[in-house]
Amino acid sequence: MSSAFINKYKEYIIEQYVNEKKSTYEIAQELKTYPNKVRRALNTLGVPLRDKSSAQTVAIESGRHEHPTRGKKRTEAEKVAISNGMASYWDSMEEEERKRRSELSKKQWAEMSEEEKANLRKLAAEAVRKASKEGSKIEKFIYEGLTRLGYEVIFHKRGLIANDKLEVDLFLPTMNIAIEIDGPAHFLPIWGEESLQRHIRSDAQKAGLLINRGFAVLRVKNIIRNLSQKNMRETLEAIVEQLVKVDKKFPPISKRLIEIEA
Repeated sequence: MSSAFINKYKEYIIEQYVNEKKSTYEIAQELKTYPNKVRRALNTLGVPLRDKSSAQTVAIESGRHEHPTRGKKRTEAEKVAISNGMASYWDSMEEEERKRRSELSKKQWAEMSEEEKANLRKLAAEAVRKASKEGSKIEKFIYEGLTRLGYEVIFHKRGLIANDKLEVDLFLPTMNIAIEIDGPAHFLPIWGEESLQRHIRSDAQKAGLLINRGFAVLRVKNIIRNLSQKNMRETLEAIVEQLVKVDKKFPPISKRLIEIEA
């Protein structure tokens, strides 16, 4: 790297890159040189280079580039392709990179103010309350997917058993099937062993009541805390597979509890 170039443009390059948020390409055009020369100069001067993601964010915020997706509606095929790509990316991620991301998240949390942490906790609690009232993300996904496939589905159905406030997540009246989508707290001691045992007893009692009244219960064990779109599509496919079997032959009472994992 020519020291003459650095000495001549040092202050200008730093000002344009750091304060004006210009790209190395834009600076190179102004100086009638090439971007790699500007990048090498920044490295020599000890200025950290922006990664691709940060550079794109800066370009969008400055108005130099349009947001690649804002205002554009993706097709279902595009959404599936993106979802599968992300799932593949996470599945193939090296353990070292997972650990790095985990440590980064912990650091970001530690650096938050108590007010910021309290606000996040509040938002999380509101999301839990909303899910219990309106249904979880996977419940809505399964409901919409089954409806598109032509199944008659009732969301959060009550009154299946007289004088009982029992509610099922999804109910298919023409098939006499109740679908229960149970999260990790139904199988793992997330909130403690006592809470887990209460869930287990309640789930068993609920399934027993429904089965003894002539319904089949399809229980989806949602083991993964944060399901991807790919996970949910695979769960929908597994549910439909079981529905096809039940539609061909309604199971005897001893086989009316059907369990699948998500």
